Amino acid sequence: MRTTTTGLLVLGVAGGLLSACSTLVEIYPPQHTAECEPATAQWPSKAGGQSARGVDPNGGVKADAAAWGDPAIIATCGWPALGPTDKECLDVDGIYWVVEPLSDGVRFTTYGREPAIEVLVPHAYAPEPLLLPAFGPAAKALPTNGRKCD
Repeated sequence: MRTTTTGLLVLGVAGGLLSACSTLVEIYPPQHTAECEPATAQWPSKAGGQSARGVDPNGGVKADAAAWGDPAIIATCGWPALGPTDKECLDVDGIYWVVEPLSDGVRFTTYGREPAIEVLVPHAYAPEPLLLPAFGPAAKALPTNGRKCD
């Protein structure tokens, strides 16, 4: 596993600041789990300078999810904890995140936390890792499982 350690300070992320949008963001989260409640209580009020938006969970189920900005930054909790991986892993303020590049952005998944949080960051907010400190309090609210970035 490749490890990149950063002590990120988010003083200001370049880019246009958009106000909250009135349309709901359609999401496909895992089922609600009580284990996520401490984390979702810590979702940031802003992510990358973007205000929170409403979410519309697929199927109308209660979701441990939130969204910010347009295009939407989406965070969900309740994913199975990741097993050993050879994907890039970042240490951001003591929280480990596995990095998965996507065609339209980057997926960050907590590593060593159970359940896992997944944060989808569109390329519009590059450099995408600069948004991760906003999700640190939520990730720290989840129990650790002993896994760490190497």
